[in-house]
Amino acid sequence: MNKIDTLNHIEIDLTKYPFKKEVLGEIHENRWVKNQWPLVYIIQNDTQKIAYVGESTNAKNRINNHLANNQRNILNTITLIGSSRFNKSATLDIESKLIEYLSAETTFKLQNGNAGLSSGHNYYEKPYYQELFNEIWLRLREEKIVTKSLKEIQNSDLFKYSPYKALSPDQHHSIMEILRALNTTKKQRIFVEGSAGTGKTILATYLIKLLNSPLPENDELEELEGAKFTEYELLREFHSKHKKPKIALVVPMTSLRNSLKTVFRAIAGLSPKMVIGPSDVVKESYDLLIIDESHRLAQRKNIPNYGTFDAINRKLGLGNEGTQLDWILMNSKSQLFFYDYAQSIKPSDIPKETFDNLKKKSIPPIKLTSQMRVSAGTDYINFVDSLLKCKPTNHIDIPESYDLIHFTSFAEFYEAINKKELEYGLCRMIAGYSWPWISKTNKTLYDINIEGFSLQWNNTHVDWINSANPKIEVGCIHTTQGYDLNYAGIIIGYEMTYNPNLNRIEIVEKNYHDRNGSAGIKDPEKLKEYIINIYKTIMYRGIKGTFIYVCDPKLRKYISKWVKTITPIQKNTISEPKFKKI
Repeated sequence: MNKIDTLNHIEIDLTKYPFKKEVLGEIHENRWVKNQWPLVYIIQNDTQKIAYVGESTNAKNRINNHLANNQRNILNTITLIGSSRFNKSATLDIESKLIEYLSAETTFKLQNGNAGLSSGHNYYEKPYYQELFNEIWLRLREEKIVTKSLKEIQNSDLFKYSPYKALSPDQHHSIMEILRALNTTKKQRIFVEGSAGTGKTILATYLIKLLNSPLPENDELEELEGAKFTEYELLREFHSKHKKPKIALVVPMTSLRNSLKTVFRAIAGLSPKMVIGPSDVVKESYDLLIIDESHRLAQRKNIPNYGTFDAINRKLGLGNEGTQLDWILMNSKSQLFFYDYAQSIKPSDIPKETFDNLKKKSIPPIKLTSQMRVSAGTDYINFVDSLLKCKPTNHIDIPESYDLIHFTSFAEFYEAINKKELEYGLCRMIAGYSWPWISKTNKTLYDINIEGFSLQWNNTHVDWINSANPKIEVGCIHTTQGYDLNYAGIIIGYEMTYNPNLNRIEIVEKNYHDRNGSAGIKDPEKLKEYIINIYKTIMYRGIKGTFIYVCDPKLRKYISKWVKTITPIQKNTISEPKFKKI
């Protein structure tokens, strides 16, 4: 079956063959194979729903080797993808994208390992090849090899948290450092630090898949070079030193934990049992625990269930001072902590000082700096931080393509976020705890009333991002921390105001309604720190843009000075922000 089409007059050739020795001669006569042209291929079994993705400049030898590989023997169809515009960089990039999207599309489970996936480097006309990939995907849908659109896949948790991610150079360097550290001794404590959106959760899922995958077969080794080969060598050393290690991913937040269980259920070689909560670590002993969102590990303070917490402490011989961090240290030989103190949001979180003391006994923290979520990059992250600290400058460069807009009319804010929801999906309103949760026990009631709009807090804590009614529900920090959105609609409530005389944001404690987030806090500055961290964290959710509505008039006036603002009276007049847009 042969399908040839053009993208800007460049042909894309998809050709299917039976994957067996009897048709090798026919495959070898394929023009891309015959001329040793770079190509990409998919080998699959439609009945068992298993596939393998590869690329090569010597497809003849590569396919011969695959046929000699016992693991590939269950595959029975191969699709060769060729183009006269392919080059080695392009086919590597397209291979990585196919692996990434096919793993999240769920038609097939992949035989591929995830070692060495990287598309962080630039190459000539890279944007063109993204368009070419889009066209290839359409062809695969026409051939019924896949069923879902790229947009459907991109909005799924399986895509966002897939261990088959093409890592940035920053992330790949971190993986190498982690592997080297794990290879130095059987007991190791490692910290990976990075702000929201730097890819900590992606690295966690990537690493656990990497460590649980068999080493590449001989037919794959010939394609390894440079950093890919170095990673293979480090992985081989890890397996030689750690025979069948017991590894788990610890996720403190229930919603994110359940989302990751769903991802692990869909990936060959992984199991949802590998994703556990902090209380689960006491059930077994582990060689390595990977802890995502470590800043959300809890101490015995302002928690909902003291009975369970105390029972675990008694089991481990700890007093009331025992923490979830203690449980992890006692039940694992090595630990890998993904940590960001700026996302600590309540008194139950283990204090920064505890982690600081632990880091003194560890290797130097590995730093993540590249912004992987927000398309506006680290400049946007730095701007939000400075804005909420009342130290913004006019030297911040935020791309015009990123929609950072402040609305003084809630009606226009509401209309804008819902319009984006219709266009892109995964656009949600999120707020701080400025309203009590009265609809928790009575779904006929509304929690939030602004300018005649009646809204409810999120109707579930579990997977709210994907199950919300975006027109009436507003999420909180607990249902959104760790998640990506296309657009985030941020409602800054009445618990924050602005003091123009002192040029500082101040907290109105009576308007803060998270009892577990404020009880026992005697220092107003500590409460302010938690609330500021909440708003920073939720303002870092939007990939394509962030819309803001501010309830307090004084704070609204301050925000208007620095963020592009749309007013209801002057709907066609938009105030220009003081920071620089590029």
